Amino acid sequence: NAYIYFRLGYWLARRIANLLYRVRGGFADESHLARVDPSAAVVFVMNHRSNMDYILVAFLAAEQSALSYAVGEWARIWPLQQLIRAMGAYFVRRRSNNPLYRRVLERYVHMATHEGVCQAVFLEGRLSRDGKLQPPRFGILDYMLRGHDPEDARDIVFIPVGINYDRVLEDRTLLRSLDPGAARRGFWFVIGTTLGFAARNLRLMARNRWRRFGYAAVNFGKPVSVHEYCRRHGINLKRLAPEQRFAEMEKLATHLMTAVEHAVPVLPIPLLAKILLDVGEKGIGLFDLKAAFYRLADELRDRGAFVIPGSEGREQVFNSALKMLRLRYLAIEAEGIYRAQPDSLDVLRYYANSIGQWVPTSFSSA
Repeated sequence: NAYIYFRLGYWLARRIANLLYRVRGGFADESHLARVDPSAAVVFVMNHRSNMDYILVAFLAAEQSALSYAVGEWARIWPLQQLIRAMGAYFVRRRSNNPLYRRVLERYVHMATHEGVCQAVFLEGRLSRDGKLQPPRFGILDYMLRGHDPEDARDIVFIPVGINYDRVLEDRTLLRSLDPGAARRGFWFVIGTTLGFAARNLRLMARNRWRRFGYAAVNFGKPVSVHEYCRRHGINLKRLAPEQRFAEMEKLATHLMTAVEHAVPVLPIPLLAKILLDVGEKGIGLFDLKAAFYRLADELRDRGAFVIPGSEGREQVFNSALKMLRLRYLAIEAEGIYRAQPDSLDVLRYYANSIGQWVPTSFSSA
């Protein structure tokens, strides 16, 4: 429903995103984006950090196009189901092995792509539990491309999208899912925890003490044309045998995932998390911490990363990020020395891992 998407959905997405975060967008190569064939089927391929991804990317891309998402069955609750469906999403039973269901889903995705519907796909297939980018899954890609002929008039253009947050609202829940010994939490516990979190933030708002959760950033990478990719590699996906096509799909998915990796923004909290983990128990003084923060940000910017903070106002950004770490009990200070909170090392690793493709992780992994 175009009216619901652009009037209600866009308004809600914009208000929610800007209420919770300082939203920033970047473009790795605007000139290439401007040259995308208007008749091409555009597919945004992205990493999956949070359930906020749906809202954030839909808001930032809405001025150009509506997006159709594949959404898991978690969203099939009233009234969320009706709203999400009206905004163009379709629900996917990821664990279904029913051959008929898979065939219908394949046909649906193929027809949407053939008709030029703008789509968004999470290449990892699910939320990252440890902050690292997961290996790509290529089921949806295969549905899109198995009937693609490079001689067709309509091209398919993949646009890599990197997403990152200073605070992922589900961070501790995602990390908990990695612990096989963790007790399973019931529906009412989750509801109670969510309502308690909302109530605490509303109280802070009422006292004028509430602050946003740092930055949320989306970076759009250089487009990948399937026509050009097939011509460059001398392949025709439509004419390949299934085994050969799967091998080529894997290569293409890996190529796209690499592009997504290098589009992921570098934000203040992951930078500070990386530094605090590297210095370990000995800690670091405020002056040295600030110098290391600036130095690492400049180094990654020189290597082509989309980095926040920029050269302007970065001291304020540094101070805000450090204050956020202390408020969340992720960092502690004693006698002017800052250290990682020992009980929160897994959370700091989670954020540092989000920029692991740019800087090697010398700390022990979770």
